[in-house]
Amino acid sequence: MQEKSTRNWPAAFSLLLLLSACSSTDKARDEAEKPKPFITKTGIEMVLLPAGEFRMGDADGADDEKPVHRVRIRAFYIDKHEVTQQSYRDLMGKNPCEASREGKADRFYGLDKPVVRVSWPFAVRYCNLRSLREGLKPCYKERGETYECDFAADGYRLPTEAEWEYACRAGTTSRYSCGNNAVVLRESAWLSDNAGGATHPVGQKLPNPWGLVDMHGNAAEWCNDVYSADAYEHSEAQDPRGPAKGAERVIRGGSWRSSAELCRSAARSCETPALADVCFGYEQYGFRCVRRGPDEAKAPKK
Repeated sequence: MQEKSTRNWPAAFSLLLLLSACSSTDKARDEAEKPKPFITKTGIEMVLLPAGEFRMGDADGADDEKPVHRVRIRAFYIDKHEVTQQSYRDLMGKNPCEASREGKADRFYGLDKPVVRVSWPFAVRYCNLRSLREGLKPCYKERGETYECDFAADGYRLPTEAEWEYACRAGTTSRYSCGNNAVVLRESAWLSDNAGGATHPVGQKLPNPWGLVDMHGNAAEWCNDVYSADAYEHSEAQDPRGPAKGAERVIRGGSWRSSAELCRSAARSCETPALADVCFGYEQYGFRCVRRGPDEAKAPKK
């Protein structure tokens, strides 16, 4: 028996070498196809996501995540991480996390942490200022107490809900971009299990397959869309933008105080836009920006 095992060893070793080579090749191909980050004129790291399709929603999730439906998304640029307090202060002239109302040290303060305590209108004002700083056409026009988004403009805006989920999933179909295991999620997210009751500097956790960080947890992220519980029943197949009117705006991704369930790729939440700085959950709310991408940015071949 020992002699037979010894004779088979070269073949087994060759098989191991072949498997290792295949694994290295697959890894190299995945790295080559991963969208590459770049630095904008305002010093913020962004990633160009290619056009593609995905299945939006979760058949096993909450009622407002159904029905699961196929969506096509045009190419767009997205911030690699949530807008930081440094970036927000540089453009807006103030940092809402600098000090608590009592003047005490704030557990959310840190220029490399995501900015929170941001209402939806202040998030879109930041988008407009960032556009102007880079010589781009702002997307948002103020109409009384509301803001209209010009999707044809080349400036910055908040992501649509579909864009956000497409970016978060990064080609995956699991509950999280890192799989279905909530324990493993801790390696990719700051949530109630591990955040210690506060936000953390961006980019400390593992990125998703497209190199985006903190899509799960840390700061909950405003989206451009008006929220509707039955929005998916009437969703467009190409670049859906949500209902035209409504009292609340979509929030995605969960936060430092969220359970793993609320950090799922498909999980939906919402808030009244102008009241976010005075309501119970305002210490959760941050955002990241997107821009429309070039039409020629197609999905990579598989």
